[in-house]
Order: sequence, then C-alpha cells, then structure tokens
Amino acid sequence: MLAQPESVGAIIAAAGRSRRFGDGDKLFAPLVGRPLIAHTLAAFEVCRAVQRMVLVLAAENLERGCRLVDAAGFDKVVTVCAGGPRRQDSVRLGLEALGECRWVVVHDGARPLVTAALIEAGLAAAAETGAAIAALPLTDTLKEVAADGLIRQTLNRGEFWAAQTPQVFDYDLLRQAHRQAQGEVTDDAALVEALGQRVKVFPGSPRNLKVTTPADLALAAALLAEGRES
Repeated sequence: MLAQPESVGAIIAAAGRSRRFGDGDKLFAPLVGRPLIAHTLAAFEVCRAVQRMVLVLAAENLERGCRLVDAAGFDKVVTVCAGGPRRQDSVRLGLEALGECRWVVVHDGARPLVTAALIEAGLAAAAETGAAIAALPLTDTLKEVAADGLIRQTLNRGEFWAAQTPQVFDYDLLRQAHRQAQGEVTDDAALVEALGQRVKVFPGSPRNLKVTTPADLALAAALLAEGRES
C-alpha cells in the first residue's frame, strides 16, 4: 500500500560539478525549451504521491535555482539548499532541510525523464521492505578486467543490475544510515545496505538516463521530443 501523500517528501540531488559535461552547467543546460533541472522538478510537481521536495544545489547555483523555482511555479519545493562536497553530504543536508516524513524519495537532478509512475512504483516497492531502488538488469556480457587490460573472468550478468534513481526509503531509516555512514558511497542504497537492511529492486526505465555528457543531453532531447512516458 502506498504511503499517504502528506507523508512523502523528495530530495532532488543536484549539487554536482558537471565536470564531464564540458563548458556550462548541465543542470541549467537548455533541454526542449527549459533548463534540464526544470524537467526533473516538473515530474515530482505533478506526482500526486509527493507532498513536498527540497532542491539541493551547489552553493554558486542557489540564487539561480531559487529564480527558476519561483518562475516555474514549483509549489512543492519548500526550500533550495546548498549541498556538500560529496553526494552523500548533499543528500544528508537535503534530509535536514526536508524535515520528518514517512517516506523520502531521493532522485538525481540530472535524470530529467523520470515520471510520476516511476516514483509511485518506488513507493509501492519500498512499502515491502522500507527501502527500494529503480534498477535495470544488465544486458551486455560483463567482464572483470585487471589494471593491465587483461580479462580476469566473465561474470554472470544475471546477478547484476544497474542502479538508477529514484530511490525510496523510510525517512528514519535513511537518516540513521547517513548518521552511521563510514567512507564514501555512490548512492544512498549502499548506506542502507551497510545497516543490514533489505533493499528491494523495482524496474527502472531505459529512458530514465542520467545526463553526464553533451551526447546524453542530445539523447534526452530526442526522447522528450517523442513524448514523456506517463
């Protein structure tokens, strides 16, 4: 059963430095008539299950982000806050800014093709275990390669999935995971796994790509031109 709408908050993690994108900030790069990050926020704005959200940006983008939120009329954004040096620091600061709720959805700001349906699927999956992530099974043959470029072994791809966001967690569970974090991780699920907590996987979408390079931006534009999934 889905959590009640008033108890669902979202953190849009968008404080990265866009180092692989080249010139400019990918989050504010034009994408089909509006900044990339506006597409991401719009999906959460129209998702009925989400009551409020926090946008986490690099400190130098705070004013720009506030102007965008005001101009677009994203009423669910309760605050725009500065992130930290690492992604997990940014999510932790987002948790503090969001305040208590029953469920928290963490999503990469650079995944502009997320849909309300995908967010709601994550909430349904998290209801089973307290934690769930979008992911896709790998389709390519997977090789373990040594530093010298030689193959060590071929792995069973059936056991490997590529993680995406949104990732959905019981709020108290995710807060505990961040408080007890040791070392650096690349997603919040890894912090929750470190507590010994079961994390459910639910089907992501091939369209739910993360924009990292200008080529990714062009692909996102082509997919948006085809129409956003419901």
